[in-house]
Amino acid sequence: MGKENMNNAQPMETGPLEGRYLAFLETITVLRPSLHRYCARMTGSVMDGEDVVQEALFEAYRKLDKFDDSRPLKPWLFRIAHNRCIDFLRKRGVRIEIESVAMSADAVEPKEPAVLGLGQAVEHLVASLPPKERACVLLKDVFDYSLEEIAELVDSTVGGVKAALSRGRTKLAASPTPAKLSRSTNPELTRVMQLYVDRFNRRDWDGVRELISADARLTVADAFAGSLVDAPYFSNYEKWSFPWKLAVGEVDGEPVVIMLQRGPDTWTPYSMVRLSVTRQRIDRIVDYVHCPWVISTAGSVAVPISS
Repeated sequence: MGKENMNNAQPMETGPLEGRYLAFLETITVLRPSLHRYCARMTGSVMDGEDVVQEALFEAYRKLDKFDDSRPLKPWLFRIAHNRCIDFLRKRGVRIEIESVAMSADAVEPKEPAVLGLGQAVEHLVASLPPKERACVLLKDVFDYSLEEIAELVDSTVGGVKAALSRGRTKLAASPTPAKLSRSTNPELTRVMQLYVDRFNRRDWDGVRELISADARLTVADAFAGSLVDAPYFSNYEKWSFPWKLAVGEVDGEPVVIMLQRGPDTWTPYSMVRLSVTRQRIDRIVDYVHCPWVISTAGSVAVPISS
């Protein structure tokens, strides 16, 4: 997720998120895991998915005065999140325009094909589908939306949704095993991440700051968005009530910093932090510590045994 997207989306200029917005988040707590799960599967990344959810919730908050409170909130939020996912994929270069004909009102309505299988299995396969087919399969086979609800959410017709479902399910049935993403190793990022983790675990805050650029941006999901120098970020980590440490690891194949929580017998993954490095300096930190559903939605979390 680009820096400009998060900075433009926040409901205030910089700093801790305002109280009214946090109160709004409290009212939709039960919806957050499902919103994230949908956006994570649409974007193909649990972290990109949460970034999109953050943008969608900022947008919903700004539009609350226009919301008809006689209608259910969940479909409205899902539609905003869906549109944000489409925007995200479009910016990533995913071709969307070729689907417009098939999703139009004139599309031939096929018989609805049989459901492929368990939603939890299907949702990890859909990243190979074009965005609207991906959305329709997720909403129908994972979230159990009706055809009419899906049509309203993706701005189509029931016939268009049936067509997208047929194409999507056929493609998934023909290619049931998704190819694993191969990410090239960035030696600069790896080196800086390891230094960051080592110094963070020693509480060597001066040493950590040496790794960070003067104008670095910080996003702590659900808590803070702005300049790192304006945030009590490091001191807040010292306030956690349970034993913790950081480790370099991978979430769904992406190198990240993983926060581990000490349990009765072992250390277990609790959350993750995404670092962006430019010219050997960290210029952006995105921390998901207040969103425990993000790491629990990941398909794989890898931490070296020595950690």
